[in-house]
Amino acid sequence: MEAGDIRIKQAIVHILDSTLAMPVLSDTVLDYGSDLADFLKGHICRIFMSDDVKKCTFQEEESEIYQMLKDYKNDFSSDEEDNQVVSPEEQKEGQERFITLSKQIAEHLFVIMNQNIAIPQADLFILSISAYEEEFLVLLKMNYSSSYTHKTSSDPWGNTNEIIQQRAVLPGEKQRLSEAAIISMNPENELADIRILEKKYEINGVKTNYFSELFLKCYAALSSKSRLAIVTRAVEQVQDKYYDESNQFEVRMETKSILNAQFEEEGSLQVQDLADKVFKENEEMKQEFREKMEKYHLQESEVHPKNQTTTKKFEQQYLTTDTGIEIKIPMEQYNNGNAIEFITNEDGTISVLIKNIGYIKSK
Repeated sequence: MEAGDIRIKQAIVHILDSTLAMPVLSDTVLDYGSDLADFLKGHICRIFMSDDVKKCTFQEEESEIYQMLKDYKNDFSSDEEDNQVVSPEEQKEGQERFITLSKQIAEHLFVIMNQNIAIPQADLFILSISAYEEEFLVLLKMNYSSSYTHKTSSDPWGNTNEIIQQRAVLPGEKQRLSEAAIISMNPENELADIRILEKKYEINGVKTNYFSELFLKCYAALSSKSRLAIVTRAVEQVQDKYYDESNQFEVRMETKSILNAQFEEEGSLQVQDLADKVFKENEEMKQEFREKMEKYHLQESEVHPKNQTTTKKFEQQYLTTDTGIEIKIPMEQYNNGNAIEFITNEDGTISVLIKNIGYIKSK
Protein backbone atom coordinates (compact mmCIF):
# COMPACT_ATOMS: atom_id res chain seq x y z
CA MET A 1 0.00 0.00 0.00
CA GLU A 2 1.12 3.55 -0.80
CA ALA A 3 0.03 6.83 0.76
CA GLY A 4 -1.66 7.74 -2.52
CA ASP A 5 -4.00 4.75 -2.12
CA ILE A 6 -5.56 6.35 0.99
CA ARG A 7 -8.22 9.04 0.99
CA ILE A 8 -8.90 10.72 4.31
CA LYS A 9 -12.57 11.58 4.51
CA GLN A 10 -12.71 12.95 8.06
CA ALA A 11 -10.23 13.27 10.92
CA ILE A 12 -10.37 14.48 14.50
CA VAL A 13 -7.96 14.54 17.44
CA HIS A 14 -8.71 14.30 21.16
CA ILE A 15 -6.23 15.03 23.96
CA LEU A 16 -6.02 12.19 26.48
CA ASP A 17 -3.80 13.54 29.25
CA SER A 18 -4.42 11.29 32.23
CA THR A 19 -2.83 13.85 34.58
CA LEU A 20 -5.99 15.91 34.01
CA ALA A 21 -9.37 15.11 35.48
CA MET A 22 -11.01 14.72 32.09
CA PRO A 23 -10.10 14.42 28.42
CA VAL A 24 -9.92 17.49 26.19
CA LEU A 25 -12.34 16.54 23.44
CA SER A 26 -12.61 18.37 20.14
CA ASP A 27 -16.01 19.54 18.90
CA THR A 28 -14.80 19.97 15.32
CA VAL A 29 -13.00 17.84 12.76
CA LEU A 30 -9.44 18.65 11.75
CA ASP A 31 -8.86 21.18 9.01
CA TYR A 32 -5.75 19.44 7.69
CA GLY A 33 -3.45 20.40 4.85
CA SER A 34 -1.25 18.23 2.69
CA ASP A 35 1.59 18.01 5.24
CA LEU A 36 -0.62 16.71 8.05
CA ALA A 37 -2.43 14.41 5.62
CA ASP A 38 0.90 12.93 4.49
CA PHE A 39 1.92 12.51 8.15
CA LEU A 40 -1.26 10.58 8.98
CA LYS A 41 -1.24 8.54 5.76
CA GLY A 42 2.38 7.54 6.44
CA HIS A 43 1.43 6.08 9.81
CA ILE A 44 -1.60 4.31 8.35
CA CYS A 45 0.49 2.77 5.54
CA ARG A 46 3.01 1.40 8.02
CA ILE A 47 0.23 -0.24 10.01
CA PHE A 48 -1.24 -1.89 6.91
CA MET A 49 2.21 -3.20 5.94
CA SER A 50 3.46 -4.14 9.43
CA ASP A 51 4.02 -7.78 10.34
CA ASP A 52 3.47 -6.82 13.99
CA VAL A 53 -0.21 -6.24 13.25
CA LYS A 54 -2.67 -8.70 14.78
CA LYS A 55 -5.99 -9.55 13.17
CA CYS A 56 -8.79 -9.55 15.72
CA THR A 57 -12.46 -10.24 16.25
CA PHE A 58 -14.68 -8.32 18.66
CA GLN A 59 -16.17 -9.99 21.72
CA GLU A 60 -19.54 -8.71 20.65
CA GLU A 61 -21.39 -9.17 23.93
CA GLU A 62 -18.67 -7.54 26.02
CA SER A 63 -17.19 -4.82 23.83
CA GLU A 64 -18.49 -1.28 24.31
CA ILE A 65 -16.55 -0.16 21.23
CA TYR A 66 -18.28 -2.84 19.14
CA GLN A 67 -21.69 -1.51 20.16
CA MET A 68 -20.65 2.10 19.42
CA LEU A 69 -19.47 1.11 15.94
CA LYS A 70 -22.52 -1.04 15.27
CA ASP A 71 -24.84 1.83 16.15
CA TYR A 72 -22.76 4.18 13.99
CA LYS A 73 -22.90 1.80 11.02
CA ASN A 74 -26.65 1.41 11.39
CA ASP A 75 -27.01 5.18 11.21
CA PHE A 76 -24.42 5.54 8.48
CA SER A 77 -26.12 6.72 5.30
CA SER A 78 -25.13 5.59 1.84
CA ASP A 79 -25.11 9.24 0.87
CA GLU A 80 -21.54 9.39 2.17
CA GLU A 81 -20.26 6.91 -0.38
CA ASP A 82 -17.77 8.04 -2.98
CA ASN A 83 -19.16 9.68 -6.12
CA GLN A 84 -22.52 10.25 -4.43
CA VAL A 85 -23.83 13.83 -4.39
CA VAL A 86 -24.79 14.88 -0.85
CA SER A 87 -26.43 18.04 0.31
CA PRO A 88 -24.69 20.37 2.78
CA GLU A 89 -27.24 19.32 5.42
CA GLU A 90 -26.50 15.62 4.90
CA GLN A 91 -22.76 16.30 4.96
CA LYS A 92 -23.08 18.19 8.24
CA GLU A 93 -25.21 15.42 9.74
CA GLY A 94 -22.63 12.80 8.79
CA GLN A 95 -19.86 14.92 10.27
CA GLU A 96 -21.76 15.31 13.54
CA ARG A 97 -22.27 11.53 13.75
CA PHE A 98 -18.53 11.02 13.23
CA ILE A 99 -17.64 13.60 15.91
CA THR A 100 -20.06 12.00 18.39
CA LEU A 101 -18.62 8.53 17.74
CA SER A 102 -15.05 9.78 18.13
CA LYS A 103 -15.88 11.42 21.47
CA GLN A 104 -17.47 8.22 22.77
CA ILE A 105 -14.38 6.20 21.79
CA ALA A 106 -11.98 8.75 23.31
CA GLU A 107 -13.92 8.96 26.58
CA HIS A 108 -13.96 5.18 26.91
CA LEU A 109 -10.19 4.98 26.37
CA PHE A 110 -9.55 7.84 28.79
CA VAL A 111 -11.38 6.03 31.61
CA ILE A 112 -9.08 3.01 31.16
CA MET A 113 -5.99 5.24 31.01
CA ASN A 114 -7.05 7.18 34.09
CA GLN A 115 -7.44 3.96 36.06
CA ASN A 116 -4.02 2.64 35.02
CA ILE A 117 -1.19 5.16 35.35
CA ALA A 118 1.30 2.99 33.44
CA ILE A 119 -0.56 3.65 30.17
CA PRO A 120 1.11 6.63 28.45
CA GLN A 121 -0.68 9.93 27.87
CA ALA A 122 -1.47 10.56 24.22
CA ASP A 123 -3.35 12.35 21.51
CA LEU A 124 -5.94 10.07 19.92
CA PHE A 125 -6.45 10.62 16.19
CA ILE A 126 -9.61 9.07 14.77
CA LEU A 127 -10.03 8.99 11.01
CA SER A 128 -12.57 7.85 8.49
CA ILE A 129 -10.70 6.73 5.37
CA SER A 130 -11.21 4.86 2.13
CA ALA A 131 -8.60 2.67 0.46
CA TYR A 132 -8.99 0.22 -2.43
CA GLU A 133 -12.74 0.88 -2.47
CA GLU A 134 -13.05 -0.13 1.18
CA GLU A 135 -14.10 1.99 4.15
CA PHE A 136 -12.14 1.99 7.43
CA LEU A 137 -12.18 3.68 10.81
CA VAL A 138 -8.64 4.30 12.03
CA LEU A 139 -7.54 4.86 15.64
CA LEU A 140 -4.00 6.23 16.07
CA LYS A 141 -2.89 6.59 19.69
CA MET A 142 0.15 8.85 19.56
CA ASN A 143 1.93 8.61 22.89
CA TYR A 144 3.74 11.67 24.17
CA SER A 145 7.50 11.97 24.47
CA SER A 146 9.68 14.77 25.81
CA SER A 147 11.95 16.92 23.70
CA TYR A 148 13.68 20.30 23.81
CA THR A 149 13.32 23.41 21.70
CA HIS A 150 14.32 27.06 21.89
CA LYS A 151 12.33 30.02 23.10
CA THR A 152 13.14 33.68 22.51
CA SER A 153 11.95 36.53 24.73
CA SER A 154 12.66 40.24 24.29
CA ASP A 155 12.98 43.17 26.66
CA PRO A 156 14.43 46.71 26.37
CA TRP A 157 17.95 45.28 26.84
CA GLY A 158 17.70 42.82 23.94
CA ASN A 159 16.79 39.20 23.12
CA THR A 160 17.14 36.25 25.47
CA ASN A 161 17.33 32.76 23.97
CA GLU A 162 16.36 29.85 26.21
CA ILE A 163 15.96 26.09 25.90
CA ILE A 164 12.63 24.70 27.13
CA GLN A 165 11.28 21.18 27.45
CA GLN A 166 8.15 20.14 25.62
CA ARG A 167 6.43 17.18 27.29
CA ALA A 168 3.72 16.42 24.75
CA VAL A 169 5.68 15.76 21.55
CA LEU A 170 3.97 13.41 19.10
CA PRO A 171 5.80 10.54 17.35
CA GLY A 172 7.69 11.49 14.21
CA GLU A 173 6.56 10.58 10.72
CA LYS A 174 8.90 7.58 10.56
CA GLN A 175 8.33 6.36 14.12
CA ARG A 176 6.33 3.23 14.84
CA LEU A 177 3.19 3.71 16.92
CA SER A 178 2.72 1.44 19.95
CA GLU A 179 -1.08 1.31 19.77
CA ALA A 180 -3.35 1.65 16.76
CA ALA A 181 -6.36 0.00 15.15
CA ILE A 182 -7.83 -0.15 11.65
CA ILE A 183 -11.43 -1.38 11.55
CA SER A 184 -13.29 -2.29 8.36
CA MET A 185 -16.54 -0.33 8.04
CA ASN A 186 -17.84 -1.85 4.80
CA PRO A 187 -21.62 -2.36 4.87
CA GLU A 188 -21.32 -6.09 4.14
CA ASN A 189 -18.66 -6.58 6.85
CA GLU A 190 -19.95 -7.24 10.36
CA LEU A 191 -17.04 -5.41 12.03
CA ALA A 192 -15.05 -8.64 11.90
CA ASP A 193 -11.95 -7.28 10.19
CA ILE A 194 -9.79 -5.50 12.78
CA ARG A 195 -6.07 -4.88 12.57
CA ILE A 196 -4.32 -3.73 15.73
CA LEU A 197 -0.88 -2.78 16.94
CA GLU A 198 -0.37 -2.88 20.68
CA LYS A 199 2.13 -2.96 23.50
CA LYS A 200 1.84 -4.47 26.95
CA TYR A 201 1.69 -2.18 29.99
CA GLU A 202 1.41 -3.03 33.66
CA ILE A 203 -2.22 -3.36 34.77
CA ASN A 204 -2.73 -4.34 38.42
CA GLY A 205 0.83 -5.63 38.55
CA VAL A 206 0.54 -7.76 35.38
CA LYS A 207 1.84 -6.91 31.89
CA THR A 208 -1.33 -6.71 29.81
CA ASN A 209 -2.35 -6.00 26.21
CA TYR A 210 -4.83 -3.41 27.42
CA PHE A 211 -5.63 -2.10 23.92
CA SER A 212 -7.23 -5.38 22.82
CA GLU A 213 -8.27 -6.83 26.18
CA LEU A 214 -9.64 -3.77 28.03
CA PHE A 215 -10.30 -1.12 25.39
CA LEU A 216 -11.46 -2.84 22.20
CA LYS A 217 -12.25 -6.17 23.90
CA CYS A 218 -11.38 -8.33 20.96
CA TYR A 219 -9.74 -11.70 20.38
CA ALA A 220 -6.28 -11.12 18.96
CA ALA A 221 -4.61 -13.66 16.71
CA LEU A 222 -0.83 -13.90 16.51
CA SER A 223 0.89 -11.45 14.18
CA SER A 224 2.90 -12.70 11.18
CA LYS A 225 6.12 -11.82 12.97
CA SER A 226 5.07 -13.72 16.10
CA ARG A 227 4.02 -16.79 14.08
CA LEU A 228 7.33 -16.80 12.24
CA ALA A 229 9.25 -16.48 15.52
CA ILE A 230 7.33 -19.41 17.04
CA VAL A 231 7.90 -21.61 13.97
CA THR A 232 11.64 -20.92 13.76
CA ARG A 233 12.08 -21.36 17.53
CA ALA A 234 10.27 -24.73 17.40
CA VAL A 235 12.53 -25.90 14.55
CA GLU A 236 15.60 -24.92 16.55
CA GLN A 237 14.36 -26.67 19.70
CA VAL A 238 13.82 -29.93 17.81
CA GLN A 239 17.22 -29.66 16.14
CA ASP A 240 18.92 -28.92 19.47
CA LYS A 241 17.47 -32.14 20.85
CA TYR A 242 18.50 -34.39 17.97
CA TYR A 243 21.83 -32.92 16.86
CA ASP A 244 24.97 -32.37 18.91
CA GLU A 245 26.85 -29.07 18.94
CA SER A 246 29.48 -30.24 16.43
CA ASN A 247 27.02 -30.34 13.53
CA GLN A 248 24.24 -28.02 14.72
CA PHE A 249 25.60 -25.06 12.78
CA GLU A 250 25.39 -26.94 9.47
CA VAL A 251 21.79 -27.94 10.16
CA ARG A 252 20.89 -24.38 11.12
CA MET A 253 22.47 -23.00 7.95
CA GLU A 254 20.57 -25.49 5.78
CA THR A 255 17.32 -24.57 7.54
CA LYS A 256 17.90 -20.87 7.01
CA SER A 257 18.58 -21.55 3.33
CA ILE A 258 15.29 -23.47 3.03
CA LEU A 259 13.35 -20.65 4.68
CA ASN A 260 15.00 -18.00 2.49
CA ALA A 261 14.18 -19.97 -0.67
CA GLN A 262 10.60 -20.41 0.48
CA PHE A 263 10.07 -16.68 1.02
CA GLU A 264 11.81 -15.75 -2.22
CA GLU A 265 9.84 -18.23 -4.35
CA GLU A 266 6.44 -18.23 -2.64
CA GLY A 267 6.42 -15.13 -0.43
CA SER A 268 5.12 -17.30 2.42
CA LEU A 269 5.56 -20.67 4.05
CA GLN A 270 3.13 -23.45 4.89
CA VAL A 271 3.88 -24.92 8.32
CA GLN A 272 2.85 -28.41 7.20
CA ASP A 273 5.23 -28.36 4.23
CA LEU A 274 8.10 -26.92 6.27
CA ALA A 275 8.36 -30.06 8.41
CA ASP A 276 8.95 -32.20 5.30
CA LYS A 277 11.54 -29.82 3.86
CA VAL A 278 13.53 -29.32 7.07
CA PHE A 279 13.30 -32.74 8.72
CA LYS A 280 13.04 -34.78 5.50
CA GLU A 281 12.62 -38.51 6.30
CA ASN A 282 12.96 -38.21 10.08
CA GLU A 283 9.39 -38.92 11.18
CA GLU A 284 10.22 -38.61 14.88
CA MET A 285 11.47 -35.04 14.46
CA LYS A 286 8.51 -34.15 12.23
CA GLN A 287 6.06 -35.41 14.84
CA GLU A 288 7.72 -33.47 17.63
CA PHE A 289 7.69 -30.29 15.55
CA ARG A 290 3.99 -30.77 14.70
CA GLU A 291 3.13 -31.25 18.38
CA LYS A 292 4.79 -27.93 19.17
CA MET A 293 2.77 -26.25 16.42
CA GLU A 294 -0.47 -27.73 17.74
CA LYS A 295 0.11 -25.99 21.08
CA TYR A 296 -0.18 -22.66 19.24
CA HIS A 297 -2.84 -23.86 16.78
CA LEU A 298 -0.38 -23.28 13.94
CA GLN A 299 -0.22 -26.81 12.52
CA GLU A 300 -2.14 -25.78 9.38
CA SER A 301 -1.11 -22.14 9.38
CA GLU A 302 0.46 -20.06 6.63
CA VAL A 303 3.05 -17.43 7.52
CA HIS A 304 2.83 -14.59 5.01
CA PRO A 305 5.02 -11.61 5.98
CA LYS A 306 4.28 -8.32 4.21
CA ASN A 307 7.39 -6.41 5.17
CA GLN A 308 10.79 -7.39 3.79
CA THR A 309 12.50 -6.49 7.07
CA THR A 310 10.74 -9.47 8.70
CA THR A 311 12.49 -11.97 6.41
CA LYS A 312 15.73 -10.04 5.89
CA LYS A 313 17.56 -12.15 8.51
CA PHE A 314 17.18 -15.20 6.23
CA GLU A 315 19.06 -13.53 3.38
CA GLN A 316 22.47 -14.06 4.99
CA GLN A 317 24.26 -16.64 7.10
CA TYR A 318 25.84 -15.24 10.27
CA LEU A 319 28.52 -17.35 11.92
CA THR A 320 30.58 -16.72 15.08
CA THR A 321 33.52 -18.94 16.04
CA ASP A 322 34.79 -19.75 19.52
CA THR A 323 37.86 -17.67 18.66
CA GLY A 324 35.77 -14.54 18.15
CA ILE A 325 35.78 -14.50 14.34
CA GLU A 326 32.49 -13.41 12.74
CA ILE A 327 31.55 -14.42 9.20
CA LYS A 328 28.65 -13.04 7.15
CA ILE A 329 27.76 -14.99 4.00
CA PRO A 330 25.16 -13.81 1.46
CA MET A 331 22.71 -16.64 0.85
CA GLU A 332 23.41 -16.84 -2.88
CA GLN A 333 27.10 -17.39 -2.11
CA TYR A 334 26.28 -20.00 0.53
CA ASN A 335 24.15 -21.87 -2.01
CA ASN A 336 26.95 -21.62 -4.61
CA GLY A 337 29.21 -24.62 -4.11
CA ASN A 338 32.11 -22.76 -5.71
CA ALA A 339 32.15 -19.92 -3.16
CA ILE A 340 32.60 -21.47 0.30
CA GLU A 341 33.35 -24.86 1.83
CA PHE A 342 33.21 -26.16 5.40
CA ILE A 343 35.82 -28.81 6.17
CA THR A 344 35.77 -31.06 9.25
CA ASN A 345 39.36 -31.83 10.25
CA GLU A 346 40.60 -35.10 11.75
CA ASP A 347 40.92 -33.51 15.21
CA GLY A 348 37.26 -32.45 15.12
CA THR A 349 37.91 -28.77 14.41
CA ILE A 350 36.29 -27.02 11.47
CA SER A 351 37.97 -25.03 8.70
CA VAL A 352 36.14 -22.56 6.48
CA LEU A 353 37.48 -22.30 2.92
CA ILE A 354 36.44 -19.19 0.97
CA LYS A 355 37.09 -19.86 -2.72
CA ASN A 356 37.48 -17.93 -5.97
CA ILE A 357 38.06 -14.48 -4.43
CA GLY A 358 38.83 -11.80 -6.97
CA TYR A 359 39.99 -9.22 -4.43
CA ILE A 360 39.72 -8.49 -0.70
CA LYS A 361 38.82 -5.10 0.70
CA SER A 362 39.45 -3.99 4.28
CA LYS A 363 36.83 -1.80 6.00
